[in-house]
Amino acid sequence: MMKFRIASIFLLFVIPFVTSAQTIQTTTKSNAVDYNKLAKIDGLVNDYITKNWLTGAVSIVIKDNQVVQYKGYGYADADTKKPMQKDQIFRIMSQTKAITSVGIMILYEQGKLLLDEPVSDFIPEFKNPVVLDKFNDADTTYTTVPAKREITFRDLLTHTSGLDYTDIGSSKVQAIYTKNHIPSGLGYFDASLLESMKALGKLPLSFQPGEKWQYGLNSDLLGCLIEVISGMNLEAFLTKNIFEPLGMKDTYFNVPAAKANRLATVYTEDDQHKVIKWSHEFRHIDPDYPTMNKHYFSGGAGLSSTAFDYAIFMQMLLNGGTYNGHQVLSKRTIEMMTSNQIKDGLFGDDYFGLGFGITSAKSAAKEPRNAGSFSWGGYYGTTYWADPKAHLVCLFMTQQNPNSHGDVEAKFEAMVYSALK
Repeated sequence: MMKFRIASIFLLFVIPFVTSAQTIQTTTKSNAVDYNKLAKIDGLVNDYITKNWLTGAVSIVIKDNQVVQYKGYGYADADTKKPMQKDQIFRIMSQTKAITSVGIMILYEQGKLLLDEPVSDFIPEFKNPVVLDKFNDADTTYTTVPAKREITFRDLLTHTSGLDYTDIGSSKVQAIYTKNHIPSGLGYFDASLLESMKALGKLPLSFQPGEKWQYGLNSDLLGCLIEVISGMNLEAFLTKNIFEPLGMKDTYFNVPAAKANRLATVYTEDDQHKVIKWSHEFRHIDPDYPTMNKHYFSGGAGLSSTAFDYAIFMQMLLNGGTYNGHQVLSKRTIEMMTSNQIKDGLFGDDYFGLGFGITSAKSAAKEPRNAGSFSWGGYYGTTYWADPKAHLVCLFMTQQNPNSHGDVEAKFEAMVYSALK
């Protein structure tokens, strides 16, 4: 009886400690950073804002599960001088891809698929793929050759499938996709995700699967596969399996009307590189798309979120798949996702895992991040990385594309590492 009581008392104290160690702490200070050096980030970002190189930004730095820097700078809307709050909601665009990748790996762990399984097992339109051979610019006609093999889940996760992008892809395949009404995933679409992906499956690939790395609609197809395999729409699946367990309370495909005022305004540059507001027609992307009632959920670009919410997601990965007492993925699966999956040279000096760019030892010799750091970013100027060796999660978020002064991100990164003891 006494042993039982001692064990109960032990668990009473240990379980809360373990759980808190897994979550991001906001009330404690770290002995592993120099806060005076971190404070110099303020001067850097404010200088860019004063020079009208940047309208506003949010940065967050997590060291050893502790928030050591987290601030909003400048304006969420320059016209009204609305201050940028640190919990501002951003259109994270391609940062959606990592979340969709985790979603497909959840189904992998459930035995619903294999990474080297053809996706045609679930969407038959991808069976017997062909590769673009000759293309006529005058009338967009083309010839093809048979693909040597079918597209697999691993190809999609590593962007080596041969799929391309509408609007932002290579000119030839972009023309083919546009002619066949394949959505880019950037913005709002009143279309069926499954029917769009079925149509995509009948179009030629840019190259033989596995032979190149090229950005494309891979994550949109993964999102569709999640829907087909799980029987749930992508929004419901990610909410149930990732957002709710992790406590990501501000991450949405459809931002609620009650939170719409927290969306940061989107900006671009004119011909003289002056920062101007993104219009509703510019590049065929209406910036109001987060508040439009969507049923086409783009697994490659559809989400909006905050710096803190996304930091939670990244911290879960650094924790080996666990956060706040919830096991989203196993430690071994996270190790696979953050390990190189492609041939050397396909992604420059760096590597690519199952959903992330990965810093190589060669790159680590030239930049602050340690080898093994994993990262990506979003079309509207959001970026993130996690450094397992330094136990760091960092995000720098803006809403501007293009940005002639995007070097602020690299300077922010250098200053973060300079503050580590």
